[in-house]
Amino acid sequence: MFVWDENALNVEQVEAINEPDSVFLVACPGSGKTRTLTYKIAKELSVLDSKNKWVVAITYTNRAADEIKERIENLGVDVSQLWIGTIHAFCLEWILKPYGCHHSALQYGFRVINSYDTEELISEYCKAYTNPRITYYDCGYHFTSSGISYSCAANKLRSVSDTISQYHAHLISNNQIDFEQILFFAYELITQQPSIGKTLSGLFSYLLVDEYQDTKEIQYVIFGEILKAGAGSVKAFIVGDPNQAIYGSLGGYAISIDELRSVIDITIQEKELIKNYRSSARIIEHFSHYKVHNSGITAAGELANYQSLITYDQSPHKDDLADSLAKIIQFSIESLNIPENEICIIAPWWIHLASMTRSLCTNLPNYNFNGPGMTPFARDEDNFWYKIAKIILTEPSPNLFVRRLRWASEIIENLNDAGIDVSQITKKTLLKQINSITIDEQDGLAYLELMFNELFSQLGVDFNLFPALKEHYVTFFESSKRRVEKITNENCEYAGTITDFRNVFKSKSGITVSTIHGVKGGEYDVVIAYGLLEDIVPHFSDTDPNSANKLIYVIGSRARKNLHLISERGRGPNWSEKTPTNILDEHSFNYDFIC
Repeated sequence: MFVWDENALNVEQVEAINEPDSVFLVACPGSGKTRTLTYKIAKELSVLDSKNKWVVAITYTNRAADEIKERIENLGVDVSQLWIGTIHAFCLEWILKPYGCHHSALQYGFRVINSYDTEELISEYCKAYTNPRITYYDCGYHFTSSGISYSCAANKLRSVSDTISQYHAHLISNNQIDFEQILFFAYELITQQPSIGKTLSGLFSYLLVDEYQDTKEIQYVIFGEILKAGAGSVKAFIVGDPNQAIYGSLGGYAISIDELRSVIDITIQEKELIKNYRSSARIIEHFSHYKVHNSGITAAGELANYQSLITYDQSPHKDDLADSLAKIIQFSIESLNIPENEICIIAPWWIHLASMTRSLCTNLPNYNFNGPGMTPFARDEDNFWYKIAKIILTEPSPNLFVRRLRWASEIIENLNDAGIDVSQITKKTLLKQINSITIDEQDGLAYLELMFNELFSQLGVDFNLFPALKEHYVTFFESSKRRVEKITNENCEYAGTITDFRNVFKSKSGITVSTIHGVKGGEYDVVIAYGLLEDIVPHFSDTDPNSANKLIYVIGSRARKNLHLISERGRGPNWSEKTPTNILDEHSFNYDFIC
């Protein structure tokens, strides 16, 4: 059985890992949640008593799945019987692909439409509705076990509902499904065909769920069908922080232990990780003010007594904001000796960050920045060509060899799914081919286009003959052009050389620029957040009364040493300028000042 050094985990973590029953684990920020999850998976893999059993772990992102799998491999544990990935990947792999023939909408095969094509289609259908006018951004929806839930304003509900109905009809007629339908069809199959849950419960030993607060109701039902069918033979380990539930508009919610028990119908024990090893006590005191769930949190790390600087500035005008941020950055680096890669700038919307990143590059030419304004292509982990781009843009090195092999394996699997003969392609030969190609082109997008075509020429495959690959190819470049337009509309240039592209995939080497949602899971010595204004934080369409609390909690809990908050002036029209986020403005705290 896998064992660990006695100092590797604290008592809370060991108790959760060694609990023989299923576990519902509420973990505060910086409490070693990922480490606990990693060690739990490693332990359960090491005690599997059959070559036909699997440990299944559901993560919110592919990046988290990669990180956890690599950690387990580094612990020396065999991962051949571990399946780890997102809920969408799980539903595709374990439910839709093997059992889709039993569903009327899937019985003749299906292709998963990507997010760019979804936006294009819905935007086209929106054009028919002018009173009230609707756009793609009004058409957010997700499935529940009771049907569709829309996130639009009440006066737009009829138009949005009609638009989504037309969109779904188009998908069905073209044997396509989108990401939300992956979950819905998996739900329908597993609830209408009890044998599926029974079969999966016979294959799984453990089902682990990370970031449960971002899990949708329909996902809980899917898990529940498997756990109920196992009647206790499949254990669950469900981890998260209800105070960080910031994906409510997408259907995520922090389920209570009592609700969960009614869904999964197995014995499950509630436990807590309350020791924060990341932040100072002063940082914790500040962001704990915004808790909406009364879970415990105490400072336990080496920075617990650090004399943190926490500032809140409402004086900058948006036109001078880059100067204000530059001042804090210079102070942090030059006066406090904070490394560049330990500073993070956060704002609510990526389009504002794109403009700000370029302004900061101009103001601080001697510093490096990594942000959404640096490259035009989206991090679309489900796009086939993005997966290849990751390998192309990641420099070969011994430290990244295992990761690049895993990416290569996924590409070969996608090629096989597309109908291409992969019998002569191995992970190592694919990497060798990619590494051997030399392209003399400095423009990033042009470079990738040439690389893609040369690689497939060497493979002897015309990807244009395979609809799924062709669709993803068009989407990759069309969506990139769209992002370039958005960036240039902000009156700034994007960093588009191949060197800039490669910098995106290097280890953190500069100041990170991120949205609030994008920074979840990260931690930095210094966090600087701006745009903390009503109708932005929270978003004007957000109906969750606790949304602002959760967003500010997430911002603050990313900081180890220092936290700087800004509610700038000048956003919105002169007659209706946006005001500071109410709950932040009303928080009586002994803030510091930087001279």
